[in-house]
Amino acid sequence: MNNPASRPKRVKFSPADNARLAGLCGPLDENLRQLESALDVRISRRGECFAIEGKAAAEAMAALEMFYQQAIEPLSIDAIQLGLVELRNASLAREAKPEAARVPDSPDGPQLLTRKAGLHGRTPRQIEYLQHIQTHDIIFGMGPAGTGKTYLAVASAVDALERDLVERIILTRPAVEAGERLGFLPGDLAQKVDPYLRPLYDALYDLMGFERVTRLYEKGVLEIAPLAFMRGRTLNHAFVILDEAQNTTPEQMKMFLTRIGIGARAVITGDPSQVDLPRGQKSGLAEAAEILGEVRGIAFTRFLKEDVVRHPLVARIVAAYERREQA
Repeated sequence: MNNPASRPKRVKFSPADNARLAGLCGPLDENLRQLESALDVRISRRGECFAIEGKAAAEAMAALEMFYQQAIEPLSIDAIQLGLVELRNASLAREAKPEAARVPDSPDGPQLLTRKAGLHGRTPRQIEYLQHIQTHDIIFGMGPAGTGKTYLAVASAVDALERDLVERIILTRPAVEAGERLGFLPGDLAQKVDPYLRPLYDALYDLMGFERVTRLYEKGVLEIAPLAFMRGRTLNHAFVILDEAQNTTPEQMKMFLTRIGIGARAVITGDPSQVDLPRGQKSGLAEAAEILGEVRGIAFTRFLKEDVVRHPLVARIVAAYERREQA
């Protein structure tokens, strides 16, 4: 006897709207391939009729119906991937999983004032993270790659600057090699550490534009520097972001946290599973989480693989590594 669960799910969009169908499928059916990759299903199409095979066929059918309604204009790959993240989290909320379905009062959470219109949290924990940033002076964002820890922190800094809540933005990270050595890189110290700071530049260019970033950098309103440059300073009226904090030593973390001055806000981001410190050296991020977990005024957001908003395969990659580590 055939198992009904193994039968393909079918959806037909009638009356057929060729413009919507083209916008849904994308050039050379690229959007359908994104759905297949993200949900591990197989999608066959003939005109306005779709057949879906796989364990997540019902979810894929719901996604097709949602994206078809949105396809008045052609859908970009970004729209498909971000829409899948929101669909997945709506599904988790319906299942009432307490650790993943905690939905704040506002479905989209804080709206950030950047050149990217409508920028907001895509998952419950991203929304919580943005709320923490707006209501606390020191915030830790911890979790796997692709969960938006750094990007949302930089976006929040830009938002605070635009609203005149701070006078400057300072972005920093430790210059710790992931297998390479600084001494082999060409140039002076600034040129050697520039590759380590490049992800911060990329986020700023995306949120503010190249010309504005350049102007603010020249005026001293924007500063991007290695963590070693923070020693001995007091950072007043600034939005300070320490990125890749898992690669700080306990001494560096304490040094950084004690730099925070009047009217300042600090966000510390890192992935505890990607420590590049020498073997046996404890991560300053891990120690700070142990010591400061109960300190009033400090907030922690711990992201999970469900919060990954990069390519859909990234969540599955993270899950595969987690299974290997637990085996």
